[in-house]
Amino acid sequence: MFHSLRLAMTWLHTWFGMVFGFVLMVVFFFGSLSVFDREIDRWAIPESRFEPQVMPSYDRMLAPIFEGIQPEEDELAAARERVGTLEASLPVMNYGAYTTHRDPVLALYKEFAVTNNPRDPADHVHGRATIDPRNGKELPSGQLKLGSEFFYPLHFSLHLDWLGLGYWVVGLAALIMLVALVSGVIVHRRLVRELFTFRPDKSSQRSTLDLHNLTGVLSLPFHFMFPFTGLVIFAGIYLPLSQTTFKSLHDAHEVAEAADKGLAFAPAGVPAPLASVDAMVTEAKRRWAARGMPGEVGYLYVNHVGDASSYVSVFRAGSDRVTLVGQGVHFAGTTGKVIYEEPAPSVVASINDFLTGLHLQHFQHWLLRWLYVLGGLSGCVCIATGLVFFVNKRKRKHAAQGIAGSRWVDALAVTTVTGMLLATVAILIANRVLPAELAARDDWQRRVFWLTWLLTFAHAGWRSAIAPQGRQAWQEQCWALALLAPSAVLLNWVTTGDHWGRTIPEGYWPVAGLDLALVATGALAAFAARRLSRLQPDGGMLPRNRSAAVPDTAEAAHG
Repeated sequence: MFHSLRLAMTWLHTWFGMVFGFVLMVVFFFGSLSVFDREIDRWAIPESRFEPQVMPSYDRMLAPIFEGIQPEEDELAAARERVGTLEASLPVMNYGAYTTHRDPVLALYKEFAVTNNPRDPADHVHGRATIDPRNGKELPSGQLKLGSEFFYPLHFSLHLDWLGLGYWVVGLAALIMLVALVSGVIVHRRLVRELFTFRPDKSSQRSTLDLHNLTGVLSLPFHFMFPFTGLVIFAGIYLPLSQTTFKSLHDAHEVAEAADKGLAFAPAGVPAPLASVDAMVTEAKRRWAARGMPGEVGYLYVNHVGDASSYVSVFRAGSDRVTLVGQGVHFAGTTGKVIYEEPAPSVVASINDFLTGLHLQHFQHWLLRWLYVLGGLSGCVCIATGLVFFVNKRKRKHAAQGIAGSRWVDALAVTTVTGMLLATVAILIANRVLPAELAARDDWQRRVFWLTWLLTFAHAGWRSAIAPQGRQAWQEQCWALALLAPSAVLLNWVTTGDHWGRTIPEGYWPVAGLDLALVATGALAAFAARRLSRLQPDGGMLPRNRSAAVPDTAEAAHG
């Protein structure tokens, strides 16, 4: 079929990249935003615009708040569908409190046992609360955390929750990304030369291909690391042996492991009060300091609440290292004595923890975090230019033959690039203009996002049908982005009073940084729109000179 390995890899790189490029573009873009998901949360929820706090006192503040948390109505409704009638008061299973070095607020959750599900004895529902750790005041419910609850899950699940379909689509796309990287390296044999080759004054096809090659080579380690570590993290979903073939062995191992550590796997059924958790936290900090790694609490977990077999687990906020290790210390709930202190992990566990931490980047290193953003955005540019190159190379040929294939691919490319950006800006605008007292306000924000994205697809399809060889859809959506992105900044100023004259002098970068990013996005969109207008007189693109109209061998290889 192919005369050489390079031609076979070219076909593989081109078509696999085109088919899965749309998904990868979404994954890379929202993965880049997720590097600063907590900062986006603070922009979206003005009540949380204060400095990050350490874990507050459990005894004085958190204990009464936990007692007042009730099961969420949507989870109760789902439980009734599973088992029918529920008990009037569901037994409490455990408490959990979580924060990071970038979280000003504290996330609390509470699990309630669903006792009448014979198919799943561990069935439960949750109650949740988000509080201000300075005073224990609960933040109003119904406030969507745009960064951590919308953009971040979109990055790895596409919000396709039915049968976990989104996880599988993203996993397949990550696998294809690795294939595209290997095949791309084979196709581009002169990687060093292409690292220093960018000719913006050449033809549009030539400069697009140069930019595709440059961003692909420049961030090649990042592009390989992201999909590989993502597949490692979700290996349990793609190969669920512990929940299928080896479920009985897995369950027996959990019981044996809990017994080995001295942690009760099941409640004793005997009521008993909880000892001072603050004293346990103090002891955990002392032990961390003795091991040469002093730190604050990132996660606090109380299991078998109110039972004689209860235990409390205190995990360190490991923001000072890449490896995702919590150095947990576990205490007997009734006495406060140490039951088990987690030792240094094994070599295999250390590798897994490092790869997990490398992807989730919970570390406190701002330069490295920005390198993650640049690596992710360069991946977006690489994918977008690959899609544009693919489409533009086929537009004239398909138009002459009356084939609509390239038009639809072009419409999808517009929707995936500028349409995705417009949808992102639209949900930020909706966050600022929708009334705080609006019922289901978070659902309305989501609807604005998806509706805007759908409208950009309709607009791109309409424009591609009218002018199959033109770039009006790209140009018009860039102008819309240039208008809307700064509008979100102005609306933030009007609705909250926070502007650069206040946030920059105070060094409050979560808000100032997102405002700056929005203005930069608008400026880049305006620049792109102006350049597109110069490249397409009379609805088509004319080369600058005769030589630019002749494709070179590198362009031909990307057929």
